[in-house]
Amino acid sequence: MLADALEHLVRGLVTNPDDVSVADLERRRVRTLEVRVNPEDIGKVIGRQGRTAGALRTVIGALAGREQVRVDFVDVDRRPRRH
Repeated sequence: MLADALEHLVRGLVTNPDDVSVADLERRRVRTLEVRVNPEDIGKVIGRQGRTAGALRTVIGALAGREQVRVDFVDVDRRPRRH
């Protein structure tokens, strides 16, 4: 549910909504939502001084309740990190 909500919010902000994807990952006991967007849209998602990204994190944190959720923003040109 959180990944779907975040994807919906991000798609409304960007110019290329078809390039938006949200991966729901479990890393070191913390749930991570990894948002991938087109490189042209990364600035729109982060916003000035990170305000848009902060607002998205606040909304997702409120929806998550007591569960700890981390939200990472990545452009689609970056290769995924290997662990």
